[in-house]
Amino acid sequence: MCPNSEKSFYVTTPIYYVNDVPHIGHAYTTIAADIIARYKRLEGYPVFFLTGTDEHGQKVEKAAQERGVDPKTHCDEMVLRFQSLWKRLNISNNDFIRTTEMRHKKVVQKILQDLYDRGEIYQENYDGWYCIPCERFWTEKDLIEGKCPDCLRSVNEISEKNYFFRMSHYQSWLIEHIEKNDRFIFPPSRRNEILGFLRGSLEDLCISRPKKRLKWGIEIPFDPDYVTYVWFDALINYVSGIGYGFEKSPFSQFWPEAIHLIGKDILTTHTVYWPTMLKGIGLTPPKMVFAHGWWTIEGKKMSKSLQNVVEPNRLIDTYGVDAVRYFLMREVPFGMDGDFSHPAMIQRINSDLANDLGNLFSRALSMVVKYFEGLIPPPSQLQEVDRGLQELSEKALLQISKQMEDLAYHRALGSIWEIVSAGNKYIDETAPWALAKAEKDRPRLGTVLYQTLESLRLIALLLAAFMPSTSEKMWTQLGMEENLWEQNLKENGKWGGLKPGKKVTKPSPLFPRIDPSKISQGA
Repeated sequence: MCPNSEKSFYVTTPIYYVNDVPHIGHAYTTIAADIIARYKRLEGYPVFFLTGTDEHGQKVEKAAQERGVDPKTHCDEMVLRFQSLWKRLNISNNDFIRTTEMRHKKVVQKILQDLYDRGEIYQENYDGWYCIPCERFWTEKDLIEGKCPDCLRSVNEISEKNYFFRMSHYQSWLIEHIEKNDRFIFPPSRRNEILGFLRGSLEDLCISRPKKRLKWGIEIPFDPDYVTYVWFDALINYVSGIGYGFEKSPFSQFWPEAIHLIGKDILTTHTVYWPTMLKGIGLTPPKMVFAHGWWTIEGKKMSKSLQNVVEPNRLIDTYGVDAVRYFLMREVPFGMDGDFSHPAMIQRINSDLANDLGNLFSRALSMVVKYFEGLIPPPSQLQEVDRGLQELSEKALLQISKQMEDLAYHRALGSIWEIVSAGNKYIDETAPWALAKAEKDRPRLGTVLYQTLESLRLIALLLAAFMPSTSEKMWTQLGMEENLWEQNLKENGKWGGLKPGKKVTKPSPLFPRIDPSKISQGA
C-alpha cells in the first residue's frame, strides 16, 4: 500500500463557458490543475481531477439562435474546442463534466428540491437591474454610473417573480468559517477581499429565470415555468461530477479533500454563493479555493477588440506543449497577475530549457555514450564535490513538497532549477573530458558521470508533473525501464535509483534554441 493511501486529493478547474474560444487564461488554470493532480499521484495519493463546460444560459441560447441551430447542437460543437485543446496540452483529467448531461441535471434538481422542502427557497417579486452578458441581477446601489459593475455594460430594468435562496441566513456562519480556516481562500489577499465584502449586508440569491424570458436551462423541479439560474446550476458541477447523491460513487472519498482552482473574477461566486449553497444542503465547503490572477498581453488587457487574445493552439504550434506549460508556471507566482510576451517566452526557452536543462542532459549522456559505450558506470570513492550535488538534490525534494502544497509552482520550478544549475556547475568543476584522457582516472570519470545522470533522473521525476513529455523523453533516454507514472516521489526520489550497467541512448535535443527573428508575434 502506498504511504498516502489513506488520503485522497480532489482538484477542479472552473467549468468553462462554452461560448468562449479557449484562451491563455483557460489554459493557465487547467495546466495548473493538471500539474498538482500529476504531482499528487506521484506522491501516492488517489487523485480525482475534474474539468468541464458550462452550457446553459441566455448567451448560449442567443448564440444558437443566431446560428439557426438548437442550443444543444451548438454546445455539442463548441465543447470540442476545449476537449481537443486539453488533449494537446497533455491534461490528465479523470472526468469532463458538461452541464447538459443528465447526471448533472439530476443532481441540480435534487439539490433544488431539497432546499425548497427545507424552506431554504422562496418566491418573491424582483425589481432591479439585469446584465445580459453577465446574466446577473444588480441593485441600484451596485451599479457604476448606471452600468454593470462587472463588465461596465448597459443593464436592463426588470420586474418579475423569481425564486430566491436564503443566502443571507448564512452570512455569520460564512464569516466564522473563513476566519477559522485561513487556507479556505487563497492567496490571503483574496481572503481579505471576501471578508471585506461580507462586512456589508448579504442579499438572498435569485436562483431562477422565468421560461418566458429564458428557456435554455435546467427546469426548476417544483415549478415548470422556471429554469435554474446558470451560476447556481454551474457550481453544482463540483459535486455532480463525482457522483453526489448516487450510490457507489467516489463522492465520499474525494469531496472532503476538494480544492477549486479559479480566476479571481469568479471569486465571489465560489467563496460566497457556493459555500452557502453547500451549507444549505448539509455539505462541508471545499478545503481550498485558490483564485489566481489574470494575464495581460505585453502590458495590455486581453480583448477581442484589441486583437491580442493569445490562442493556446498557436502557442503550442510555435513553441511546443512543454515549453508553454513551463513558461506559464515559471514566469509569474501563481496567484499574481502576469504579463505574456513572445520575447519573454523565447528568453525562458533559450535560457532555462535549451541552455540549462538541455545542455546538461545532452553533455552528460553524450559523454556516457562516448566514454562508456552508453553503459551507466558505477560510482566509487565519492569526494566532497560529489556529495554536494547529492545533498542539494535531496534537500530540493523536501522543499518542493512544501512548495507544491502551497501551489507555489514558480518556487517549485526554481528549486528544480537549483539542481539543474548545480549539475552544470558540477560538470564544469570536475571536468570529465579531462579525466577521460588518462586510464587511471577512469573510475573517477565513472563516478562523475553517474552522479550527473542520477541528478538528471531526479530532475526528470520532479519535472514530470510540469513537463510530462520532456520527462518521459529524459526517463527513456536515461535507460529507465520502470514506468515513470508508477514512481513514488518518497521512495523513488531517494538518491541512488539509477542502476549501473543499464544502457542510455544517444541524446536528442530536448529544446532546440529559438531564433527570435523567425517567430511571428501574432502567435
